[in-house]
Amino acid sequence: MSDAAAATFTGERPGRGEHFDYDEARHLAAYVYAARLAAGKRVVDAGCGEGWGTQLLASVAADVVGLDYSAEAIAACRRLWQAPNLRFLQFDLTGSRPLGERFDLVTNFQVVEHMRDPLPFLHGLRGLLAPGGQLLLTTPNRLKTFSENPYHVREYTAAELAALLHAVFADVTMLGMHGNAKVTAFDQRREQAVKQILRLDPLGLRKLLPAPVVHFAFARLAVLVRRRAHAAAPPERIVPEDFHISGEDISSAVDLVALCAG
Repeated sequence: MSDAAAATFTGERPGRGEHFDYDEARHLAAYVYAARLAAGKRVVDAGCGEGWGTQLLASVAADVVGLDYSAEAIAACRRLWQAPNLRFLQFDLTGSRPLGERFDLVTNFQVVEHMRDPLPFLHGLRGLLAPGGQLLLTTPNRLKTFSENPYHVREYTAAELAALLHAVFADVTMLGMHGNAKVTAFDQRREQAVKQILRLDPLGLRKLLPAPVVHFAFARLAVLVRRRAHAAAPPERIVPEDFHISGEDISSAVDLVALCAG
């Protein structure tokens, strides 16, 4: 990653160079799974970010809309991705104004962990569903988190997420995003790098720092951790196919995955 890229990188978004292949693959693996559900359907990607995965869905779906509350993100999407069946709209799902469109599949990846009260947002997602439609949602599994993320307000266990979703949706099926042996080995090296860095602050003084300082440090430490994890073993690039989604052993999944309807 160049110094210029690091200056604007928050550590929250993937897609930042050779040491972030794990993050990119984990991000896109959810979209690969979603593409199996999206074939020939009307799809909305709520919280589309920079649109990486949204444009992948457009390769199989009948119509795709990428939504994000960030005007900057939507502007970037419109510059990067164009297709006849692909649109990007700035929209706040927690607002009172409805979008006015319904979809067969709603995707929402890595968003609810950023919210103090996700219920208004979840109701907004439900309002996007056409009759018989499904929501596919992902969020980090708290049981597998070893790195502090200052942007995450709350992470969930499978039981906690299921309870939250059942407050809005009649049908909730819990699944998990799992990695293969290559992913597990990289996660172990990444965890070791995080622990080495945290040993430098045994008193937890980092928790007393102003948020801008914490965010600045988080971005740079995200790069450092991944460099160390790659340096600890011969590099073997991680790709989306190194992840899979299943209903087995959800407590060990890196991400929780939920299919919701009704």
